[in-house]
Amino acid sequence: MRNLVSAAFLLALGLLLAAEAGVRLFLPHGVSGRFSYGYDLQAGFVEQGNGQVKLVRAGGRRFYPQTFSYQRPPDCWRILVIGDSVPRGPNLTASYAGRLQEELSLRNIRSEVINMAIPGYGARRCQLVLRQGLKYEPNLIILHLNDSNEFEDEREYRRSLEFQGWHVKHWPMKVFIFARAYEIKTEKILWRLIPEKIRLQSAVNDADAEVRASQDQQQQRLWGDRVREVTKATVEMARNRDVPLILVTQGTIAQNNGATWNIDDGGLDELAKSLVGPGVYLLSMKQVFSRLSGIQSYFSDGAHLTRKGHEVMAQALADLISSRLAEQVALQGRAGR
Repeated sequence: MRNLVSAAFLLALGLLLAAEAGVRLFLPHGVSGRFSYGYDLQAGFVEQGNGQVKLVRAGGRRFYPQTFSYQRPPDCWRILVIGDSVPRGPNLTASYAGRLQEELSLRNIRSEVINMAIPGYGARRCQLVLRQGLKYEPNLIILHLNDSNEFEDEREYRRSLEFQGWHVKHWPMKVFIFARAYEIKTEKILWRLIPEKIRLQSAVNDADAEVRASQDQQQQRLWGDRVREVTKATVEMARNRDVPLILVTQGTIAQNNGATWNIDDGGLDELAKSLVGPGVYLLSMKQVFSRLSGIQSYFSDGAHLTRKGHEVMAQALADLISSRLAEQVALQGRAGR
């Protein structure tokens, strides 16, 4: 009997090791940063030996799959678009990033616009994407500011810290299969079945907890302060590398007494204006859409844009670039050759 137990144990151990080796050998990018939930700097960026960089869905970063050269192409503006689900758009070509490349082409400006926007990303995780993106010699970065994702940023930050370090109690979570099973248990079982009070005490949160947090004024102030401080530091990163930056401030729409529609910036315009200066520009969604009639037709919900809304944003960005940044980015492009 003991021999049977030993044999079964060894067989199970061998299968586990084989599965772990297979995952890490054949799916290395799926494992890299997998349980950092967007807080691993390089997750989703696959730098290949042929000088190409691939954006893949990995490590909590659901990039649209894209490929570009590590070094910036000559005579071409490399533009990075960073933000959350709003600039990400319904698909790669319909997003305002994709439309922007077409709009610039109509203005005889050759460009390469890379959409690095990821759903649910707040100020901290957008900053990490921007920091990594600076490696690839952008001529311009478009940073979409939205303060509605701080709950997700905080939740995923806590999850990323759960099993850091090599204390013996963390060893099982260093095995991909065990860590993935724990993740499934958390997302599919705990978040749905355990009462909210217990979830909050255990720092395990879901959409119900997000609603509760959104109603906590003190928490909202803390998150607002963090957005300001992190965004300020992000702007300085771009300035220190002499990379021009456009801050696009989110606007949300709501119907006033069941009649007219209004658009509100939630104080983001004021934040962006305080950061505008040499090499830093502002494009306000509120200002762009408030000039148009029937603004509700440009939004698919209170915050996200329809295809027509993305086209309007792309045109506004192209106008800003061609009128305010053309000379600066052209000079930078010649200096980089």
